[in-house]
Amino acid sequence: MNYIHHKATMDLRAFHGIDINLYPLFIAVFEQKSISKAAHILSITQSAASHALQRLRRQLQDDLFVRTSAKMQPTPLAEQIYPEIKRALITIQNISIPHQVFEPKAAQSLKIAVHDEIEPMVFPKLVAHFQQFNPEIQFSSIKLDRKNIIADLAAQQVDFVIDLEQVLGEKIKFERLIQDQFVVCTQQTEMSEHIYLASPHIGVSSRRTGVLIEDLYLSRKQLSRQIFLRCQHYSTALQVLQQYPTAMLTLPQNIVSHLQIEHTLNIFNVPVKLPHINMGMYWHKDLEENKRHRFLRNEISKIFA
Repeated sequence: MNYIHHKATMDLRAFHGIDINLYPLFIAVFEQKSISKAAHILSITQSAASHALQRLRRQLQDDLFVRTSAKMQPTPLAEQIYPEIKRALITIQNISIPHQVFEPKAAQSLKIAVHDEIEPMVFPKLVAHFQQFNPEIQFSSIKLDRKNIIADLAAQQVDFVIDLEQVLGEKIKFERLIQDQFVVCTQQTEMSEHIYLASPHIGVSSRRTGVLIEDLYLSRKQLSRQIFLRCQHYSTALQVLQQYPTAMLTLPQNIVSHLQIEHTLNIFNVPVKLPHINMGMYWHKDLEENKRHRFLRNEISKIFA
């Protein structure tokens, strides 16, 4: 693509035959490796996306993408021109968008991927806050799939992911919303490090396998506990606690207020010093300057400030 940098003049008449609207589709197909996903991002039908791609192929006289193993793989020319096209579109976007003011009423929808147990902490506040701007806004709480967080954000299947803090790479941004700490729920009336570590525990996780975050922290202190039951929901764990007088459940303090705790159960601070839990929102770096996305992001930050 050196000719782009070295050519000193521009033939403005040539733009009469160029459909610039085809190039966002090129970027979407290149990044998603899928025409259907690209169509979803651009809010057009798959048929319209396929026809637009054919026009771009004719315009550039290259296949651009070849279907292999259910994915659209870029041709050598597509690989070569992708960086230049993306830079050009970002430049056009940055010139145009700053002069546009986003109207809060234009926020028609909000899609967030969130874990079942975190949903009660988040969505009532979101609904109450955003309906001030648009009473008809549509909310979607989507089951969190931790394996596909990056892909879902990149494909704009969701606007945000709200989850515990973790490193997801340079393309994914994170902002802390809530800082929490672990507490212990049990029928026992006393608590100490010895009692805590010697008692049978219930672990809660939506994952089939893997170490619970509490046990990861304990192992760093060369401590361990016995988990006799691993289940998916805290409500289930609380019911089991009623049947086992010595059993213990470790859970985030903020979740306690959204659960029905029987009077026979006691809440204690964890007698072992564990790090705070940071929960926040994730979004894709490419949407950092998007007016709608920035508005939603700022308002969510205000809710939990």
